[in-house]
Parts: sequence; structure tokens; C-alpha cells
Amino acid sequence: MHTIDPIGIIQSPYKEKFAVPRQPRLVPAATARVKLQGAVNCAEALRGIEQFSHVWLLFLFDQNLAAGWKPTVRPPRLGGNERMGVLATRSTFRPNGIGMSAVALKGIRQEGDQYYLELGSVDLVDGTPIIDIKPYIPYSDAIVDADGGYAESEPEKAIVCFLPPAVEVLTNIVNGQHIRQVIEQVLAQDPRPAYKKGKPDTKEYAVNLFDLNVKFTVNDNLVSVTVIEHF
Repeated sequence: MHTIDPIGIIQSPYKEKFAVPRQPRLVPAATARVKLQGAVNCAEALRGIEQFSHVWLLFLFDQNLAAGWKPTVRPPRLGGNERMGVLATRSTFRPNGIGMSAVALKGIRQEGDQYYLELGSVDLVDGTPIIDIKPYIPYSDAIVDADGGYAESEPEKAIVCFLPPAVEVLTNIVNGQHIRQVIEQVLAQDPRPAYKKGKPDTKEYAVNLFDLNVKFTVNDNLVSVTVIEHF
């Protein structure tokens, strides 16, 4: 039996699963890159890829493999209350733990003997193994009249505000304005469990983005960033 070996590793702002948007392109400010490895870490393997604006990433849900999978899951888009077949969802707990995302290709970077693919918004945890990369072909991959089922439209976004202690931290760090934009776009997706939405919630949550621990609360459709701390 052939063994699948990763050809690269994702480098992204998302340091844990809780912070990751549920689909790519929902957080456009959060760029990432693939650090290629092994035999594909060479100019020859990348020849011609710059002609494409987007690529498909095939990857492993490596943090979930040990947990196994079940035939049915509770999709967040259905409030976490209704079960659907795992093959009718994009659940991260899958029979073979393989995921795929279509992302923007921003360019190729070479640092010494190391090659990177610079990417747009991804939905992958930092360190996720990449098992293949394929060009996105618009005439065949984009189906304009496709039916999206229960996930037909983009989820509603929450309003995000930053309290003074959080603003002060962002004001005094490098790239603070960009990091604020990423935090705002991540939290606008409301990363809490789906069953929490629309209910009173006094808990303070935290997500790890870049090298920061971002704490926040949620009241109805308003997300308040309370504290930002360095690891």
C-alpha cells in the first residue's frame, strides 16, 4: 500500500482549532504560506504554477485523526442540533481525515534553498500537513448554478469592538493595524460552538492568533475584545 507523505506545512496565524474560520476566504486579512518539503521543495516542481490565481490545497486534519469519525455529525450551519451524514458536511472528523480548500495564490518565495507558496485567506491551523497542491481551473471548478444545500449563503457576521486595554496593546506592537483587522474578521465569524449562539452567555473566551492570546465576550451579535496578551 502506498504511503502518503506531506509535501509541505502550512504557516498561518491560527495557533489552535478554535480560532480557525469554518471555510477559506472568510478572513481575507489572514494570509498564510506553505513551506514546501522533500522532493517538491524545488523550482522544477513549481514551474508554471504562477500562471494560476488560485490553487487547491489537500491536507490532513492531523489533530483529529486519533479521535476517529462517526457516520453522522452536527453541522454548525444547522445550529449544532441537527444531524447530517458526514459525507454531506465538511466536518473535520472524516473517514480518512483529508480536507481540501481553494485559496488564492499570491506568489512564490525563495529563501536560500527553501521554497514557499504565498497564499491568501486559509482555514488551516498553523502546522497543518499539506499532502497535495493542484491548480484551480475556473471553467471546470467554478459551477455558477450549483445548489449549496443548507450552506447556500455566507454566515451572518457579528459586530466586533475593541475595548481600551486591547486597543492599547495593538497600538504598541508591530503590524498592530493589520493584526487588528485579522482579529476583527476572525471574531466576526463567532467561533463559539453553534449551540451557544442566540443564548445568554457570560463566559469570557480566548483565541490564539499570531503570538497573541485574544480574550473576548459575546452579547447577542456584539463581540467585545477585552484583553490581548502576548504568549
